[in-house]
Amino acid sequence: MIFQLNKSINERIKLPQKYNVELYLKREDCIHNFVSGNKYRKLKYNLEEAKYNGFKTLLTFGGAYSNHIAAVAFAGKTFGFNTIGVIRGEELEGKIDTNPTLQFAKACGMQFKFITRDAFRLKNTNRFLNVLKKEFGGFYLIPEGGTNTLAVKGCQEILNNTDADFNFICVSVGTGGTISGLINSSEANQEILGFPALKGSFLQEDIIKFVTKKNWSLTTNYHFGGYAKINADLVHFINQFKENQNIQLDPIYTGKMMFGIFDLIKKGYFPEGSKILAIHTGGIQGIKGMNGILKKKKLPLIAYENE
Repeated sequence: MIFQLNKSINERIKLPQKYNVELYLKREDCIHNFVSGNKYRKLKYNLEEAKYNGFKTLLTFGGAYSNHIAAVAFAGKTFGFNTIGVIRGEELEGKIDTNPTLQFAKACGMQFKFITRDAFRLKNTNRFLNVLKKEFGGFYLIPEGGTNTLAVKGCQEILNNTDADFNFICVSVGTGGTISGLINSSEANQEILGFPALKGSFLQEDIIKFVTKKNWSLTTNYHFGGYAKINADLVHFINQFKENQNIQLDPIYTGKMMFGIFDLIKKGYFPEGSKILAIHTGGIQGIKGMNGILKKKKLPLIAYENE
């Protein structure tokens, strides 16, 4: 049970020669129009498991502009699953038609349950899950962000034999599943560098659950204030990157990572002659919603050709 995928290529990023490092971006964002990047990788084996065990319904969690919610909704429609999205923020219930992500998920047939932020924090407790089972019946549970053992297995397939000569593998970090897969499939001589998109030290513990190698670290200086927080500097970087490289970055994950990589290159973090591979984890669908937020805050907008 897999989608027809486009090839993920490593695209060289133009840098001033004075830095004497090579930077490539693995275009996982291009492998599928709607389930792109790490969302495809995380869902691949979970969908197979759900089908094998006879589940008819997928249930998952997410926020207002969640790439994961959009991907699960499309995957469910494609492979014949009913889908339920438990959405953080009960105030969003009356705003579906003004939210591009929820509009898309609804069009794919996803049923929503909107809950308070306090209730959302209980999403992993047995008591809360039992309440959901009583309301919706049996379902295959996919965690928020999609991270579980099967998701990590899928993310291990991001790297291939042609990536073995890179010294550094860089990736944005949300729930820890993607970086865990990269760590597991990395070579002994490679360093995996994670760029958390949110504040908090808990990610270290989450990643350790899935890996045994120690060739990785997190750099926590590029979250821009926390999950889904951005400012004019990040917007300017994303727009300049698109103009110079002709590649669209998302503002939640890959944009922050690339900002961080460029900053580290300028500061001499990477030894001369280093080959760096950054992973584009997709998330482009969230730009339209983010621009709505930026517009309300009277901040610059992200250049996005689909608007």
